Amino acid sequence: MRGIVSMNLDWLQPADRVLRLPPYVFARLEELKAGARDRGLDLIDLGMGNPDGPTPQPVVDAAYRAIQDSANHGYPPFEGTGSFREAITRWYHRRYGVTLDSNGEALPLLGSKEGLAHLAMAYINPGDVVLVPTPAYPAHFRGPAIAGGQIVDLPLTADNDWLIDLAAIPDAVAEQAKVLFFNYPNNPTAATAPREFFEEIVAFARRYEIMLVHDLCYAELAFDNYQPTSLLEIPGAKEIGVEFHTLSKTYNMAGWRVGFVVGNRHIIQGLRTLKTNLDYGIFSALQKAAETALQLPDQYLEAVQTRYRTRRDFLITEFASLGWQVTKTRATMYLWVACPPGVSSTDFALSVLEQTGVVLTPGNAFGKGGEGYVRVSLIADCDRLGEAMHRLRQANIRFEPAKASV
Repeated sequence: MRGIVSMNLDWLQPADRVLRLPPYVFARLEELKAGARDRGLDLIDLGMGNPDGPTPQPVVDAAYRAIQDSANHGYPPFEGTGSFREAITRWYHRRYGVTLDSNGEALPLLGSKEGLAHLAMAYINPGDVVLVPTPAYPAHFRGPAIAGGQIVDLPLTADNDWLIDLAAIPDAVAEQAKVLFFNYPNNPTAATAPREFFEEIVAFARRYEIMLVHDLCYAELAFDNYQPTSLLEIPGAKEIGVEFHTLSKTYNMAGWRVGFVVGNRHIIQGLRTLKTNLDYGIFSALQKAAETALQLPDQYLEAVQTRYRTRRDFLITEFASLGWQVTKTRATMYLWVACPPGVSSTDFALSVLEQTGVVLTPGNAFGKGGEGYVRVSLIADCDRLGEAMHRLRQANIRFEPAKASV
């Protein structure tokens, strides 16, 4: 249009809470993958934790039926439908022997990532001390960062089996801490924690009056007769903590965006209050489908466990043939693989992508504690995984331990 002069838009800056966020590595990975596809590479994407199987047919059928019912077409209740909350509490009792009140101790979420970030916004003031392991699922530290919290890293190491070293947290830090985020079975390391660890962390949190936030989204992806522990199984945990879960992994429902949080009703009420100002919750028809998922017979879960266990065993053997000694995991859909000595996680992941078209996630995407590793997702069948390892072999990508200095 005539007469309109272009203006300088430098004043249109995002808020500081956005500007101080580091680049989201997974978004950058998507850009790199798009570029690789444009160059004609046949990508084998083992980067995202995105299950490759279909949603169980009974869940799809339940969603279809619910969508046909016009009663589900309006706004859902802010606290989720009563029948879905009851399905959640029944599932928890069946799985863990934990008794929960569906009216106040269970809240449906638009996936656990949304809930984790919103919980941080609901409870963390600028300057509040927040304890977060490193490496960790990004929402565990990005949520507190958006809220303006003062994040104190809790380094996880292979020497300590990737468990939080509670004894290493100074008293002065623990006394100031308001919230502690943690996650076992762990993403990205695939580490598991014994029940004794949960007992210790509950005692620690009660001693210092710290809110515990546990992310249990990989609990059903467990192998070799291993049964992960729920935080809420521990006496006294519900008084100071909550636990998040998702249907994304177990039921191949990542795109459906259905999760939930259970535990302390006062903590959940704070999260609910924030969410009533930000969203309307999950489409009621999808909540009906989610109820079906939580009631599926064990054969569905066993099939998923078998799929990932088979892929785990196959890849560990393949990596061993290239010099890697990868720990045999007892849960999750990941392997945590060391980079060759002297190579950063970003450089290694980029090199593998450029040379082979195989996508791995650099460990530093999960915080500085992930440097020196890459995460490999078990989200392809063994034929495709075999092709990925063949490409690494053809590119002479191997692990050679650092030579001891003389």
